[in-house]
Amino acid sequence: MKINELSKQIHANNVQKGFYEGEKNIGEMLALVHSEVSEALECDRKEEYFKKYQYPLSNLKQLPDLTFQIQFFNDVKDTFEDELADIMIRVMALAAFKNIDLESHISAKMRYNSLREFKHGKKY
Repeated sequence: MKINELSKQIHANNVQKGFYEGEKNIGEMLALVHSEVSEALECDRKEEYFKKYQYPLSNLKQLPDLTFQIQFFNDVKDTFEDELADIMIRVMALAAFKNIDLESHISAKMRYNSLREFKHGKKY
């Protein structure tokens, strides 16, 4: 699935789940992205990662809904990978809400960055 299609799907799910009732505040939406970044940082600090050696995450796709929910809650929820997914979900929902062609912007930015100097001329 392409980025813009996935963004629209995420946004539609958020609307269905009631997260877009009333007026939206972009500052609040960005702060929620930041909160997910902070949660990812804490997961890394505590070394809370999905244990890939148990089974591939793709195995969860075939499970019935209730079994999936239990397995996800026990093995994936609140891990570093889960928080990275939350970051992407929030960013993509915001992009769809603002009708931004995120796919084109990412592609253009990647090209721009490829043409920049080493470390973009900065120390780090």
